[in-house]
Amino acid sequence: MLAPDVVTALTHLAAEAEPAGLLPARQQMALSLGWHIVLACFGVAFPAMIFAMHLIGIRRKDPVALELAKRWAKVSAVLFAIGAVSGTVLSFEMGLLWPGLMGTYGDVLGLPFAFEGLAFFLEAIFLGIYLYGWGRMPPKRHVLMVLPMAVTGVVGAYCVLAVNAWMNAPTGFRIVDGAVTDVQPWAVLFNLQTFVQFAHMWVGAYMLAGFTIAGVYAVGMLRGRRDAHHRLGFLVPFVFASIAAVTQPFVGHVLGFGLDERQPAKLAAFELAETTESPSPLRLGGILVDGEVKYSIDIPYLGSLIAMNSPDEPVPGLDTIPEEDHPPVNLTHLAFQTMVGIGTLLAAAVVWFWFQRRRGRDLLERRWFLRFAAAAGPLAVIALEAGWIATEVGRQPWIVYGVMRTPEAVGDYSASLWWLLGISTVVYTAMTVGAVVVLRSMARRWRAGDADLPSPYAPEVPAGEHG
Repeated sequence: MLAPDVVTALTHLAAEAEPAGLLPARQQMALSLGWHIVLACFGVAFPAMIFAMHLIGIRRKDPVALELAKRWAKVSAVLFAIGAVSGTVLSFEMGLLWPGLMGTYGDVLGLPFAFEGLAFFLEAIFLGIYLYGWGRMPPKRHVLMVLPMAVTGVVGAYCVLAVNAWMNAPTGFRIVDGAVTDVQPWAVLFNLQTFVQFAHMWVGAYMLAGFTIAGVYAVGMLRGRRDAHHRLGFLVPFVFASIAAVTQPFVGHVLGFGLDERQPAKLAAFELAETTESPSPLRLGGILVDGEVKYSIDIPYLGSLIAMNSPDEPVPGLDTIPEEDHPPVNLTHLAFQTMVGIGTLLAAAVVWFWFQRRRGRDLLERRWFLRFAAAAGPLAVIALEAGWIATEVGRQPWIVYGVMRTPEAVGDYSASLWWLLGISTVVYTAMTVGAVVVLRSMARRWRAGDADLPSPYAPEVPAGEHG
């Protein structure tokens, strides 16, 4: 057995031998994914909310609901257009930044990426039909055009999640003499982990989109606009977000089943389990400093109960895992707890809202609640980003768990990657500013009474025709 100082020295040598392009590649991927994932959530969840609002308008003959559905569709088109740019960038980045991954496993991952591209184009087609169909199609047929948008958005997200789930639990191939053989791309699409990981992301998308949209109308009500338009605009997405917020803890718990066997280092980082304890405590906060847990609040037994579904079964500690296989523990732990903490807060808040509403108390008349509702959108974004950080950073040092380490996948052109990161930062900043300017301009014109924003290409709609 090697002495501890020898192991430490070898670990430092391995770190020094990492490719120079690894850090900029990681930063570039973090920027692109962290930015795109917010738009992807709207692509998954927004069509269902538009459908619900449009259906309310048709069934109740409610012009407010119909106008909201029309406006939301136009906002969705803006977000879709920007998401198309960031999604295209990500497609190129997979091959550019990680040639070792795509060169080796491209045959394995090709099918889900192909289906994702097809779903994207179909979503664009039906979004165009829906936007064009206002006043030009029978109402009941027109509203059905939203359903393919919703389905294709879900299918596209599922395909992307299938790739990520495969990276966490690879399947559908064999390696013979260093070559990938017996590729079964359908096994990637229907990997058991894909279903649960997708469910977690799908519910998270409804939380993010629902709380964000409701927050926009909460801000309007704080500014004195308490009409039917703002109340309905708040309540419909808030209903979706409420269901998602209450459901998410259960989905997340199911996703964690068996993590001690699949990725024990990730679980140990989540729980900040430096050593194996029986029973394991739940650690709130805390960081690992020189191999010692500090500044945490420990709740006895609860760690075993939540992570292992047992009052005394221990969470495997980092001491059972080779040091070279440890993820960045503090970042993984804090990101995981941020996700769980915000998710718990939002779930408790929606339960309180609906409980009070059932008792006849309208919290929409309380400014403190409206302020919280306005903050719920950004909080949901933070929770989603933190969840992805926990998932991706917790898998390190593997890009494909147990099969390929991240340094093996990166390209060897560090100087170019730093330039690419700088350019991407400028581009994403510009797109963010552009999106905010366009959406705020649309909102101002709607408040001024413009029912339809002018388009130089669309034919005029005869007076009196409504979708």
